[in-house]
Amino acid sequence: MLDSKNKVLTFISFIGLLFLILPLIMVVISSFNIESTISIQITGISFQWYKNIFQQPDFIEGFKSSALVAIISSMIALVIGIPAVYALSQNGVHHKKWFHSLFLSPALIPEIVIGFSLYQLAVIDLRMPVFPSLIIGHFLLCIPYVIRLVSASMLMMDHHIEEAAWISGCSPTKSFFFVVLPNIKTSIIAAFMMCFINSFNNLPISLFISGSSFIMLPPAILNYLQNNYDPTVSAISVLLMLLTAIMMLIIDKTIGIEKITN
Repeated sequence: MLDSKNKVLTFISFIGLLFLILPLIMVVISSFNIESTISIQITGISFQWYKNIFQQPDFIEGFKSSALVAIISSMIALVIGIPAVYALSQNGVHHKKWFHSLFLSPALIPEIVIGFSLYQLAVIDLRMPVFPSLIIGHFLLCIPYVIRLVSASMLMMDHHIEEAAWISGCSPTKSFFFVVLPNIKTSIIAAFMMCFINSFNNLPISLFISGSSFIMLPPAILNYLQNNYDPTVSAISVLLMLLTAIMMLIIDKTIGIEKITN
C-alpha cells in the first residue's frame, strides 16, 4: 500500500487524478453552454444541445445499431466463452494454457488492427454484409472479458457441489445448467455488462466496418464532430458517461470492481 504520509506520491497521484477528471468536467460544462461552439467559458446555461441529440437521425440509428450489435456480440461471447472456460477447468485437458492464451489474444491486438483485418477479409475478400462482419469484430472484442471474469469465478467455485450433484444422479449437462451456472451468475452478469460497454463504445472496429446503410454510434459522433463543432458532441458524451457509470455501478454491486481489475 502507498504511504499516505509520502507527499511526493500523494502529489503525483493528485496530478494523475486531475488529468483524468479535468477533461470530463470540461465536457460536462461545455454541454450546458449556450454558445454554438465547444467552450468552457459559460455565457449562459441551456439544454438545447441535449435536445439536438434527438434531432440527429444518425445518432438515433447509431444508438440502435450499437446497442443491437453490443447485445448480440455479448451474448455470443457468453454462449461460447462459458462452455470453453468450463471445459478448460476440467482435469485431463491438454494445452490449457495455450487455449486460454488463444481466447485472450484479441485483447493483446490493437483494435484498429482487428478492424482493418476484418474489413479486408470479411468485407473486401469474402463480400460479407456489414452486420455479420460487425458481430464478428465485436465478438473478438468481447470474448477476453468473458474468459477472464468467468475463469476467476470458476476457480473460486467449490466443485464438490457439482460432484455431489453427479452422485445424486444428475447428468453432467443438468449439473452444468442447474449447479454451475447459478454459482457463477454474478460473473456472467458482470461479463455481459463489460462486453456491452466495450462493444457499445468501440470506435476502431466500428469505424472500419460500418457503412452508410448500417452506422454505429461512435463513428456517427465522429462524423458529426468533423462537420459541426458544437456542444452536441459534449452532450452525447455526457449521456454515454452516465450510461457507462450506471453499468459499472451495477457491476460493482454484483461482483465488485476489484475482481475485474485484479
